[in-house]
Amino acid sequence: MRYILRFISILFTVYAFLIFVGFLLLIFPLVVIASFFGKIRGGNFIYRLCHLWADFFLLMTGIFHRNIYESPHDRSRHYVFVFNHISYMDIPVLLKTIRWQHIRVLGKAEMGKIPIFGFLYRCAAVMVERGDPEKRAKSVEQLKSVLRKGISIVIAPEGTFNMTHKPLKEFYDGAFKIAIETQTPIKPVLFLDAYDRMGYESIFSITPGRSRSVYLEEIPVDGLTLDDVDFLREKVYAIMEEKLVAYKGSWIK
Repeated sequence: MRYILRFISILFTVYAFLIFVGFLLLIFPLVVIASFFGKIRGGNFIYRLCHLWADFFLLMTGIFHRNIYESPHDRSRHYVFVFNHISYMDIPVLLKTIRWQHIRVLGKAEMGKIPIFGFLYRCAAVMVERGDPEKRAKSVEQLKSVLRKGISIVIAPEGTFNMTHKPLKEFYDGAFKIAIETQTPIKPVLFLDAYDRMGYESIFSITPGRSRSVYLEEIPVDGLTLDDVDFLREKVYAIMEEKLVAYKGSWIK
């Protein structure tokens, strides 16, 4: 029985991959056209296309998403969004979660090397090469520039998948330094079910089911300085950790 279920899982993943690639190819000409309109106008339009892609992909794979608001969310403001990074499904879930406001995501440079998808990714995300201090600093300045234009940024402060079976792995400082330097409030968002829909252990693990994202209360940074980075990082970590435990994230042992 286990082998039959495994075979069905692989078939479903292949089906999901075809949906992913098929819709990507469909919107790709529009992405190319939008890229000529610059990082702001073109990038905003590309994100609208990505929202449509996420809508279609999750619908066709039987993943039903809803947002939970623990406090009111003001879409007219811009934020430094931070989220828990636990799954390959984080990208479409992110696109379903943050709607009706402009965003830019901090993305790994390696993703930009994937054929076709990489072009879209480079147009829509701020790329970072963590191993190159000079390029990493340039990415930080790009993120600050985006915030100054009134566009929110999205960062996974864990840096990579949390494989610890704890609610979160250790946070990097970057998101919190940027928030303080630009005096932009932090908005934590939790992905509760992305791991269940597609775990980090294998790409052949997509399953239909529910997807929930939780908007937590924004965390102001008014008056904080770079001397307060550790305090802010630990505060955000503690809040997100407590809520993930309360919502009983399935990866937590």
